[in-house]
Amino acid sequence: MPSTSQAAKKIFVLDTSVILYDFNALHNFQEHDVAIPITVLEELDQFKKGNSVLNLQAREFIRQIDRLSVHHILQEWIPLEAPARGRFRVITDENGHPDAGDVFGTRKADHRILNTALSLAQKEPRRKVILISKDINLRLKARALNLAAEDYETVKIKDVSLLYKGKEEVEVGDPALIDRLYREEGVPVAEILAVKPVAHQYFILRSSSNSALATYNPRTDRLERVVKGLAYGVTPRNAEQTFALHAVMNAITASENSG
Repeated sequence: MPSTSQAAKKIFVLDTSVILYDFNALHNFQEHDVAIPITVLEELDQFKKGNSVLNLQAREFIRQIDRLSVHHILQEWIPLEAPARGRFRVITDENGHPDAGDVFGTRKADHRILNTALSLAQKEPRRKVILISKDINLRLKARALNLAAEDYETVKIKDVSLLYKGKEEVEVGDPALIDRLYREEGVPVAEILAVKPVAHQYFILRSSSNSALATYNPRTDRLERVVKGLAYGVTPRNAEQTFALHAVMNAITASENSG
């Protein structure tokens, strides 16, 4: 039986539409737990090839799940890698009651996701289970089956100056660190930054005697050097254009590797 504190935590069940809207949604439910229906992973598999935003969202989420679960079984609750965050797991049980397929007359993916959430709610009677979806019709169906459902909403920014800009200028106290970045093509992020940055964030690093362009690679946990180069006849003229070209080339490479 779960502890009182554990029972107080909610379980949010994510629909495919949420992942395609925000691949990092897994980390946006504070201390509560997050469940991913196996049907969602099946649907994401259909989106992983291509260069659209949806394709990129699907690939990033799949990579994230793979990294987080490398030492775990996905059907167990796996702690998220952040302070004051909950856990996540993949749910395979689709034996919900009432059966959404019977109620709505088809066995399509949406109804399998509903059944997963219903099954989880029945197995966790002391905890509130909430389906999160960008699909308004799916939310209405969930409520018709007496299952709580909510839209996925990101935080509204009141000050546009606080919006993530994708790049940051950093003063580096020791020029030797930048020299090392040139020699080794990468430096552990903790040696330059006090706080771990957003994945793939770009940086202009400056010291009293040198400078460099870099990006944060979450897989290696390093700041890696970004080289200004020519691609498809395009030569970047400044740091921003160099970062943009680097991001495009990385997306193309990722797409080719996943194919």
